[in-house]
Amino acid sequence: VDMSDLSPEEQWRVEHARMHAKHRGHEAMHAEMVLILIATLVVAQLLLVQWKQRHPRSYNMVTLFQMWVVPLYFTVKLHWWRFLVIWILFSAVTAFVTFRATRKPLVQTTPRLVYKWFLLIYKISYATGIVGYMAVMFTLFGLNLLFKIKPEDAMDFGISLLFYGLYYGVLERDFAEMCADYMASTIGFYSESGMPTKHLSDSVCAVCGQQIFVDVSEEGIIENTYRLSCNHVFHEFCIRGWCIVGKKQTCPYCKEKVDLKRMFSNPYWERPHVMYGQLLDWLRYLVAWQPVIIGLVQGINYILGLE
Repeated sequence: VDMSDLSPEEQWRVEHARMHAKHRGHEAMHAEMVLILIATLVVAQLLLVQWKQRHPRSYNMVTLFQMWVVPLYFTVKLHWWRFLVIWILFSAVTAFVTFRATRKPLVQTTPRLVYKWFLLIYKISYATGIVGYMAVMFTLFGLNLLFKIKPEDAMDFGISLLFYGLYYGVLERDFAEMCADYMASTIGFYSESGMPTKHLSDSVCAVCGQQIFVDVSEEGIIENTYRLSCNHVFHEFCIRGWCIVGKKQTCPYCKEKVDLKRMFSNPYWERPHVMYGQLLDWLRYLVAWQPVIIGLVQGINYILGLE
């Protein structure tokens, strides 16, 4: 068959028929490969859970590095230049923000800079993901035909936006959590393991280290405050950034559990953001570790002579 004379759909059908002919009679081998895949997934999941529980810091750092680098490999390999440009811009600004967050002594304006940047990325990724999901659903229901858009074009558009939103949402949350830990430890009112190095005054926000209430004659930022159930008071913007952006659900000083449902005046607006954050946490495993596990399975199949 001369493939050049066939349409793309006919070429796909010919390739599909050739693949079936090649693997005909290999049912036992395929069953063995499926068992290897399932066993590897189970063992890998158990090992990852144990690693995360025993050494969470190293687990988070390695996961973040893989989340950052693995898509870059496929981008260069498949020539996705648009994604590469956005990745470079995001990485450059995030590297600058992370550099500011890890400096000692910490500049007073740095905590707000960090939370504003990651909150902006969070909102953009959230909106992008929603638009992508709606585009996919509209395509599945055939609404794209009302605008004379081809189904494959509409689906590619929706999936691309959905991927952009979820991927950068995951990266943003991980970088924000790392920066929040560094800044809080530098300020001294928070310690990831152990007691704080400073005593928290009622007039100081433990997240940014600045005065909560500012006199008219003093220089500072006047904003709303929020008191947790442990009676510690913070700037509302700071505690929102700490809990929603930085993925912390404990008081920045005493580590008492924070009830997110009671924390905000509009829980119905916050609940989708919390659920979206949980979705991003699940997606982290899919993007960071799934390619590694699949590569491991392919290596085992190659060693055993399976194809």
